[in-house]
Amino acid sequence: MINITLPDGSVRAYDSGITAIEVAKNISEGLARNVISAKFNNQTIETVTPLTTDGNLILYTWNDQDGKKAFWHSSAHVLAQALQDLYPGIKLTIGPAIDNGFYYDVDFGDQKISEHDFKKIEDRMLEIAREKHLFKMRSVTKAEALAMYKDNEYKTELIENLEDGTITFCDHDNFTDLCRGGHIPDTGIIKAVKILNVAGAYWRGDEKNKQLTRVYGISFPKQKELKEYLELLEEAKKRDHRKLGKELELFHFSPRVGQGLPLWLPKGAALRDRLEQFLRKAQKKAGYEQVVTPHIGQKELYETSGHYAKYGKDSFQPIHTPAEGEEFLLKPMNCPHHCEIYNAKPWSYKDLPKRYAEFGTVYRYEQSGELHGLTRVRGFTQDDAHIFCMPNQLDEEFKKVIDLVLYVFGSLGFENFTAQVSVRDPKDPDKYIGSTENWEKAEQAIINAAKDKGLNYVIEEGEAAFYGPKLDFMVKDALGRSWQLGTIQVDYNLPERFDLNYKGADDKLHRPVMIHRAPFGSMERFIAILLEHTAGHFPLWLMPEQVIVLSLSEKYEKYAEKVLNFLENNEIRTVLDNRNETIGKKIREAELNKFPYMLIIGEEEEKNGTVSVRKQGVAGKSNETMRIEEFAQVIREEIKKTEIPF
Repeated sequence: MINITLPDGSVRAYDSGITAIEVAKNISEGLARNVISAKFNNQTIETVTPLTTDGNLILYTWNDQDGKKAFWHSSAHVLAQALQDLYPGIKLTIGPAIDNGFYYDVDFGDQKISEHDFKKIEDRMLEIAREKHLFKMRSVTKAEALAMYKDNEYKTELIENLEDGTITFCDHDNFTDLCRGGHIPDTGIIKAVKILNVAGAYWRGDEKNKQLTRVYGISFPKQKELKEYLELLEEAKKRDHRKLGKELELFHFSPRVGQGLPLWLPKGAALRDRLEQFLRKAQKKAGYEQVVTPHIGQKELYETSGHYAKYGKDSFQPIHTPAEGEEFLLKPMNCPHHCEIYNAKPWSYKDLPKRYAEFGTVYRYEQSGELHGLTRVRGFTQDDAHIFCMPNQLDEEFKKVIDLVLYVFGSLGFENFTAQVSVRDPKDPDKYIGSTENWEKAEQAIINAAKDKGLNYVIEEGEAAFYGPKLDFMVKDALGRSWQLGTIQVDYNLPERFDLNYKGADDKLHRPVMIHRAPFGSMERFIAILLEHTAGHFPLWLMPEQVIVLSLSEKYEKYAEKVLNFLENNEIRTVLDNRNETIGKKIREAELNKFPYMLIIGEEEEKNGTVSVRKQGVAGKSNETMRIEEFAQVIREEIKKTEIPF
């Protein structure tokens, strides 16, 4: 007999060799009908894998993220089979599940694939699915695997890096693929599929390698869910920050300036500045001091920090000084510079904590195929800060940063989030620097703070930064998409590498602990996500332009200008549209440009010293008429309601 521990802590005894699906049936027939994947002792398994030792078992349905991962991974196999059937002679490479769906990278040789082919691929996938083929895993020797793929240099390369005795194939129908496992029971569970797009992708992400064709798809256990997803995609297209950024004249990309280097237009610069001022004000109250560091640094600086060894390939090429023979890098991160600011003078325990903040622009080389609007750029500004504190101050300081992050989220309408404690991967210690003791202290400090603040958190292995664990905030936007926004990291290692110290009460030198934090993360990425979350309808206090005055004709121009001047004198951001156009056209354009309020000026308004107020998104309702002083008070009150005290 073996003992199986379930997620609720209950333990059940079974005969050795029982499978996950049989355990599910023992619990309930209803559960068994819905189970599509499982994990045993933290290893993903097939639902028919025999269990022969004591262990922890988790059963997954479509409603679990791990269940979706198995579903989409299995769908990638079906996609590969369909492509092989429709395009004989292609070479398959890899096909993983991703956050939403799956893809397969394929060498099509001389054959072409386009959007016109999507329907026939989908039809073939559904044919395969309806035949309810079982997914079956089997072990093979390295020699057998190499023989199977003797004409596929991509699979051969993968197999050559695997140890004999660890190689497995997955079979379904007449199709076989190199695979580590983690599938749904059979293809019949797949009821709806959609090929989303194709794109170029270098083999193994290296631009020196051949460019393959990446085929993206998504699948569901119900047609209704596919329909809902496609509707969500349409809404996402309307909210695409690249589209809205252009329409609202916020930012621009110029090929002459370079890919991934955004140009901020006046309205976008005003929006960005307002966000900065909002955080600066909160930081000042929280005891941060503003610093400024250069856009370049000596290569030695990043070698000392350890960043160059880990991320040197992601940096731009060094800048050489001909006379002195020095090497500089465009600044890829701010933390080493802040360490040197701390090192500029000696410190006593009475001086700590020191909190340095900077809106620092950094530069990292991203391949052109990975660039995406403001969410993936080559130059971006971080709302970076570093806190240097004594070990006994760490808990309080970390919690204060959590409070600041939650204040930012609350002020900007991000209410749905979970916290992720990102720790080391215990199986890959070479990824990290520093002692095990320091890592354990840092990880426990984050877990304790998350518990004490009552955060809904999960622990994710392998997601830590190379120098320390972190608390990441995973925020869901208005469309239910998850984004990582805001991060707090505990670091015992950089203070050691930069020999940072302070004099303690015992008159001896001690090492401070370092906290890295960025509530926005990247200003560019944050604005992109905020744009899509709000569809461009920012909180009133943040809008670059809050009010537009629309005159019915040139006759009322002087009164319109008087209204404009009054509002601007009351610090309400206002513009005037006195063009010789119909009022209908002016209103439509103001709606498209997301003006929160439109003030319509005509004969009655001029005569009575009033304005006709139309609010964004309330078309069909009567405009409200009020005196201009009343309207200014309405604006002030609305802004006051959205201001959360810190």
